[in-house]
Amino acid sequence: MMRRIRIRCGDLEAAATLNDSSTAQAIWEALPIAGSANVWGDEIYFRIPVTLAEDDAQDVVELGDLGYWPPGNAFCIFYGPTPMSRDNEIRPASPVNVFGRVEGDPLVFKSATSGTAVVIERIE
Repeated sequence: MMRRIRIRCGDLEAAATLNDSSTAQAIWEALPIAGSANVWGDEIYFRIPVTLAEDDAQDVVELGDLGYWPPGNAFCIFYGPTPMSRDNEIRPASPVNVFGRVEGDPLVFKSATSGTAVVIERIE
C-alpha cells in the first residue's frame, strides 16, 4: 500500500511518500500532525506526538529524505546541508530513522522560517 502525505509549511507545500518501515507506520497512524517549524541549515524539524527508538538510523541522508529524530521526537525534512554537514553531504545532528521522501523538488522548503506552522496530513 502506497502511503502519501501532504506537508504544508506556511504557504509552502509538497507531497511525500512514506516507506514500509515501522517508523513510517507509527507516523502514518498519528496523522494529522501540526507543529511549529524549526529551521537548522537546510532542514526543517518539529516535535511530533510519536516516541520511537532508533531503527536502522542513518548518520547521512539524501536530499528530500524525511527522517524521525529520536532524541527530539521530531519529524525532519532535509532539503540541503545542515551545520553538521561536511562537503556535499546532508548530515542530521545525530542519526535519524529515514521513513519517506519528498516527491518533486524538496528545495520548495528553502524559504521556510522558524516559527511557521507546519501541518502533515494523509493524501487519501
